[in-house]
Amino acid sequence: MQYAELVIRWLHIVAGVIWIGHLYFFNFVNAPFAPTMDGETKKKVVPQLMPRALFWFRWGAAWTWLSGLFLLFMVYYHGYSGSNLVEGQMAVTAMTWLPGFLGLFVGFMVYDLLFKALGKQHNVAVVLWGLCAVGFGMALLEVFHFSQRAAYIHVGALFGTAMAANVWMRIWPAQKRIITAVRDGKTPDPADPAVAGLRSKHNTYMSVPLLLLMLLPDQVGKVADLPLHAVLPGILVVGFGVTWWIYGKAKQVQGF
Repeated sequence: MQYAELVIRWLHIVAGVIWIGHLYFFNFVNAPFAPTMDGETKKKVVPQLMPRALFWFRWGAAWTWLSGLFLLFMVYYHGYSGSNLVEGQMAVTAMTWLPGFLGLFVGFMVYDLLFKALGKQHNVAVVLWGLCAVGFGMALLEVFHFSQRAAYIHVGALFGTAMAANVWMRIWPAQKRIITAVRDGKTPDPADPAVAGLRSKHNTYMSVPLLLLMLLPDQVGKVADLPLHAVLPGILVVGFGVTWWIYGKAKQVQGF
């Protein structure tokens, strides 16, 4: 079991680097560069570049999410891993871990509906989604008695699930239509770039707190011995602020 966990963790990290690396390429490199191309250049470049990049992007997302799911079962949901999930409990049942597991999928549905319903009030939707993430972590900690480490990991998994679903259900279908339209010399449906761009930006903002929550949950839990409901909002605010600054910096970087 230990060797299997080691291999899956390695796969999880490598796949995550491929996925997040391409996410940052799209948002910090390609997004500022794409408007500089004329129509004829786009017709040559986009059908060759984007399918290749999107291949690694979407499959990196798939393998990151699948390997992360395996790790949740191995580390937290396995029958004799109870002490990892609930402090002082030596064994877990399905009813112990099911709230955390189902919350990942319900969370994406809430996120998706939230941004569809409040499309014209985007900032409000962002705040509400952040509150949902904090509420999910608090519920796991206080209601279902997850360990602090497990609660942080599951909030990270909530973001990861929403991000992976965005890739396969929102970004990739829209990008396929965009690439086909550009290849054929047509103007893409304005709704497709809007959806793909917005969901990709959401993923970029969520990726920064996700990396901290997934890779350093123990250290996060020890920050000044503060409770989750105090630490997690701070992580989101700082992470989103750093991402916003990088977006601004990316617009200033010029070619030769």
